[in-house]
Amino acid sequence: STEAVATKCRRSRTKFTEEQLKILVDAFNKKPYPGYAIKQRLALEVNTEESRIQIWFQNRRARHRFLKRPEKNLDLRQDRAYPEENIQGVRDRRCRTSYTSSQLQTLMNAFMENPYPGIDSRQQLAEDIGVPESRVQIWFQNRRSRLRIQKKREPEEGSAQRQNQGQDL
Repeated sequence: STEAVATKCRRSRTKFTEEQLKILVDAFNKKPYPGYAIKQRLALEVNTEESRIQIWFQNRRARHRFLKRPEKNLDLRQDRAYPEENIQGVRDRRCRTSYTSSQLQTLMNAFMENPYPGIDSRQQLAEDIGVPESRVQIWFQNRRSRLRIQKKREPEEGSAQRQNQGQDL
């Protein structure tokens, strides 16, 4: 039953028409790591959100790497497809999203309630705080990642403190 609940909360799959796919595949063949401006232009051209274009390119690159995976005995450095294009210039990136303290408080409250909100919850939060849903999704991903890192560090810090306490005796 947990799977049924999780499925209801997912975003519906983005389905592209043949014409849209032709535009995206042509763009991918020219530049598999497009900058933000190119992704925005493509989003307008195929009539969808830039975040959906970003995901399409990520998935396409992953599939492309999987199909072109070298044999295990080859040099591992060859496993990277398009390494020189992997580095984006600062101007090619999306502007960093800044949150006000009230927006952060709303996000943190929602995170404490549910660190894995579904699409409906994220859309409602986005509307409440006035940012795109894709930014809310990324904020939750980043917050969960930070929480995992903090939990990994806690046992290390605890053992270091116990060692220090032993020296004080």
